[in-house]
Order: sequence, then C-alpha cells, then structure tokens
Amino acid sequence: MADERSTDDATEPKRTKRILLVDDDAEIIEAMRFALESKGFQILVARDGNQGLAMAERENPDLVILDMMMPKRSGFLVLEKLRRSREVPMRIIMITANEGSRHKAYAEMLGVDDYIRKPFAMDRLVDSVERLMA
Repeated sequence: MADERSTDDATEPKRTKRILLVDDDAEIIEAMRFALESKGFQILVARDGNQGLAMAERENPDLVILDMMMPKRSGFLVLEKLRRSREVPMRIIMITANEGSRHKAYAEMLGVDDYIRKPFAMDRLVDSVERLMA
C-alpha cells in the first residue's frame, strides 16, 4: 500500500514563535503571558532592562514586548542597543504608562513596531502581536 501522506505532512512542523516579555510588573507579565500562551506563543520573561537585553541577544526571540520604565536599564536604552547591534531588526512592541507624546515620537524614531499605552485591553496587545507575527 502506498504512503498516502501529503508532502506537507512530511515537512518539519512550524517552530513555535517566541516572545520575550520585559517588564518589572509581575501582574502585567502574568496577564500578558496568559493571553499570549493561550494563542500558542512560547513566552520568555525578563524582569529588568539588563536581563531583557541579555535574553534578547542570547535567545533571539521573534518579538520583544518591552516596558519603557524599568530598573537597571530603561526600555529606551534596551531598544537603542537592540537596534544598533542587529543586522536584521527584531520586532519590538513598547508598552508604557507614560502619556508623553515625545516619548512615543522617540520610540517611533528608534523603530518600534507598535507603541501601546498602559492600561490597555489585552485584545489590543494580542491583535498587535498576531499582526506582527503573521
């Protein structure tokens, strides 16, 4: 009997997309983790800017969700370093409680893929992630 599997079945399965969450707020991390894992993403977590930068460089995630204000190294400093050190830009969503339009303009100048102000509806974040990961 001939093997009836299609050639698509014989190819390797798709790799799960990995997202690095960089935020010092444990409640926000857990809410984002829950929402994104339920959509099938693998989640990595860093609790400050230095740890986030090191993990981004070591783990090479498909997307980074980066808080602007964190201990040890701000989200802007992490963003600047990631943009300078990579040939292929990493997808980055910046989240912040800061209302200032200058901060948004600076983040956009540095090349963030999306900028979301806290508090935000989790659907807003998930929609942005799914759009960037498509």
